[in-house]
Amino acid sequence: MNTYLPDVALTETSAALIPLDWVGMQGIQLPLLMDEPGQKYPLLAQADVQVDLADPSVKGIHMSRLYRLLDGFAEHQPVLPHTLYALLEAMVVSHADCLSSSARLQLRFDLPCRRPALVTAGLSGWKAYPVQVDAVWQGGRLQLDVAVDVTYSSTCPCSAALSRHLLEAAFRRRFVGHSAVDPEQVAVWLREHGSYATPHSQRSVARVQVRLPEQAASLHLMELIDLTEQALGTPVQTSVKRADEQAFARLNGQNLMYVEDAARKIQHALQDRFAASSVSVQHLESLHPHDAVASTSNYLI
Repeated sequence: MNTYLPDVALTETSAALIPLDWVGMQGIQLPLLMDEPGQKYPLLAQADVQVDLADPSVKGIHMSRLYRLLDGFAEHQPVLPHTLYALLEAMVVSHADCLSSSARLQLRFDLPCRRPALVTAGLSGWKAYPVQVDAVWQGGRLQLDVAVDVTYSSTCPCSAALSRHLLEAAFRRRFVGHSAVDPEQVAVWLREHGSYATPHSQRSVARVQVRLPEQAASLHLMELIDLTEQALGTPVQTSVKRADEQAFARLNGQNLMYVEDAARKIQHALQDRFAASSVSVQHLESLHPHDAVASTSNYLI
């Protein structure tokens, strides 16, 4: 039915004959089939997709070809390295008449995961992890980077020390002159007076990105999330009871960290597992109206 419809991409040329690095679409909404350990279900994503336009005499690429390939992929294929390879290769083949040799795809979505409470048996809740997948196909090779945002709690070591200093001073004032103190007296005093807040104790976010090996069988998203949360020790919780809240307070006290500490902890946990990784952390400070940030990377330039 399109035989008699005009197609200026074929009948006209551009005023400036210049090849283009990338041409395509962004913000395409589509459902994706995930295939992660314990995470096999569809979810809503946004996609950006482009190919290079190497032939300067071609006025425009075939957007509909890219869309149809992406739509078919989303409907029938799980998101895995080998399926992404096949999709991007097909996009390049579909634009042979444009002399295209490269294609790229970016996917953005939230990965839902049910997490158990710290101590209450049978209690759990959902947490969503923002994910970004960047795939580039060129010359028969796939470069695949995945990134996740992990939210955690951070308590400043200096603030904790200042809080402890206040507690120590108050204790000394109360029991000055006592050569011996009854443990029960101390327990009562601590219960009534032994609580000073730490001014730097806040929700924080780590952006973690790794490059997957070409032979990777999956996106390793849950592994990346688990490694990051284990390194930090204080991931935010979902459903809690008082016992879980108390356990979380203990975890924060045992894992005091500057923003520098957080970045180093994560990168140290990743460096033996992934050849290339980058970490960017942001502490949304409770003391200041600004944030503390740190980043590190071992990507080869």
